Amino acid sequence: MEASKIRKHVRDRYAGIATQGGSCCGPGATCSSGTTEEAARKIGYSEKELQSVPQGANLGLGCGNPVAIASLKEGETVLDLGAGAGFDCFLAAREVGPAGRVIGVDMTPEMIEKARENARKGGYGNVEFRLGEIEHLPAADSSVDAVISNCVVNLSTAKESVFAEAYRVLKPGGRIMISDLVLLRDLPEAVAGSLAAYAGCIAGAVRKDEYLRLMEKAGFLDVRVVEESRYDVAVNEADAYVRGIAESFNVPLEAVREAAGAILSVRLFGVKPA
Repeated sequence: MEASKIRKHVRDRYAGIATQGGSCCGPGATCSSGTTEEAARKIGYSEKELQSVPQGANLGLGCGNPVAIASLKEGETVLDLGAGAGFDCFLAAREVGPAGRVIGVDMTPEMIEKARENARKGGYGNVEFRLGEIEHLPAADSSVDAVISNCVVNLSTAKESVFAEAYRVLKPGGRIMISDLVLLRDLPEAVAGSLAAYAGCIAGAVRKDEYLRLMEKAGFLDVRVVEESRYDVAVNEADAYVRGIAESFNVPLEAVREAAGAILSVRLFGVKPA
């Protein structure tokens, strides 16, 4: 698949989610089971966290809770790669306090508009959202203490550039905490070649060892997987959830079953040398 075609498809898909609702499988699609709150609880968000953010900030697009492993401190500056409607940014803002600052970056104008409206509704004076690509971050060198991201790096066709940019904007001693999807083995061809599966955070995933290698190549030290689990995808042919995924991705049910066994949800950590 061409990188430019993938980028346009991903941008259009998430613009649709911002304006029409839906899941990572697209507006109106059913790529996640249950409500967005139920999905968030499954991947590590507490009830307190879910109740603390503005309504509409949680779109159910994540695959983990990067803020949970961030160990953020009062007064720190945090940058979120692919901020969406601002869910993790608002949670980070609570941790860094009024003296801290949170910057959310997203390449979709519709998401930026939605996130800014959520910030206004919630009165978040220490959170700002910038339109930009995670491969070319709109932030100065050595300007942030922590970089977080939730199920977004897998959407990039230039992951090496993403990690190089994260490294650039971090202060010496700064850390990166990411929740993402990685592969245990190659995906079936029908899934790997699907634009819909790419926008659904699956076809763009790389093997776990490759993901770690890319972080280390960027210069990060102490790179490690903090937590991992099998991606929660039901594989029963009769399950409407699985049928919805197969239909949304336009791939056979058998390919969905095979892909489900290849995917891991991971939380990763790395630090920029002091």
